[in-house]
Amino acid sequence: MKGHTMAFGQPRIEYKTNAQMRTMHEAGLVLSRALDAAVAAAVPGVTTKHLDDVFAAVLNEAGAKSNFLGYHGFPATVCTSVNEEVVHGIPGGRVLNDGDIISIDGGAIVDGWHSDSARTVIVGKADPEDQRLSDVTRAAMWHGIAALAKRGHVGDVGAAIDDYVSSVPGKPLGILEDYVGHGIGSEMHMAPDVLNYRTSHRGPKVKPGLCLAIEPMLVRGSIDTAVLADDWTVVTTDGQRSCQWEHSVAVHDRGIWVLSAPDGGAEHLVPLGVVPVPIP
Repeated sequence: MKGHTMAFGQPRIEYKTNAQMRTMHEAGLVLSRALDAAVAAAVPGVTTKHLDDVFAAVLNEAGAKSNFLGYHGFPATVCTSVNEEVVHGIPGGRVLNDGDIISIDGGAIVDGWHSDSARTVIVGKADPEDQRLSDVTRAAMWHGIAALAKRGHVGDVGAAIDDYVSSVPGKPLGILEDYVGHGIGSEMHMAPDVLNYRTSHRGPKVKPGLCLAIEPMLVRGSIDTAVLADDWTVVTTDGQRSCQWEHSVAVHDRGIWVLSAPDGGAEHLVPLGVVPVPIP
């Protein structure tokens, strides 16, 4: 990926100090508040541009910068991906309707350090299958985050996500393979890639200072995707609905901490047997 420094043919991983991770948590808290506001604003009759404006206002008030705006030319502060749009949807004049499912993905920078997080919202009355899609995607993300606490390898995250999704009863859901999570720190997208599915490649060892954006993307149909003419918006080729949840997570010498969650992820991790520890 762009911006990676190569070492022995592999992208070099940036390991953060505790102080740097605490700053990333500051960025994550601003981001969480901005997503709170955008999610609350996602009601029938508003445009996706309105959600972008609401999100941007929170960043501006906090004195934080958007890491999406201008990134390789991206024209907005958040991605708004509606229904069959998977990721990278551009906010604009599209009006949200009752029953739409929308993923809002954004980021913030504080003192040069990045955060990245996404949430899915169902507008108005939810189709039960869309609600199931969102619930499973969200839970899969937390299972992936919990896998980090075991201090194994980065590939364990994807294995945990895959195992959870495969275990859910009902109609199978597809895990996208074209788009994955990533390292994060002094840039938004850094090494290593974080797959959302099980492979034979274990990836690098999990060590203190590693920060990852974990972001499973699930679909109700085929995992085949295409990019629209705007060169950004990714859609499912069969028109089936999709979903994305994401958090930025830090590994430090005493445990893990979800940087983009005010409680460090405790509400969702404790039931999985993981107690997040604040960054010392």
